Amino acid sequence: MNIPLLNIQPQRWYCPNCACTDITPPVPPGQSQYHACPGLHGLNAPLIREGVRAKVEAAEREDYLNGDQQATGDNGKVYMNVRVTRDEGEDVTVFAGLAHADLRNMQ
Repeated sequence: MNIPLLNIQPQRWYCPNCACTDITPPVPPGQSQYHACPGLHGLNAPLIREGVRAKVEAAEREDYLNGDQQATGDNGKVYMNVRVTRDEGEDVTVFAGLAHADLRNMQ
């Protein structure tokens, strides 16, 4: 009995803002790999598929927080998104405000 061997090529990833690279099993189109990027102040940013030219940048939040809690980068600034710009389009990861609750002893 002959058993066919699958020749599955791994997916290679890179970050244009730091030296991070990764190799994963093949993933479907539209799926991405993320990492905490030191080049973008520790924000959770996507890795780019090898062979794709892209620019990854973080945008500071431009409005007033008014008491909202928001995740910050390692530089203490508040960021609202990470934008990936490629030749065929762009993707945006938005950092929404954080919910919080106070637990009180209710008797």
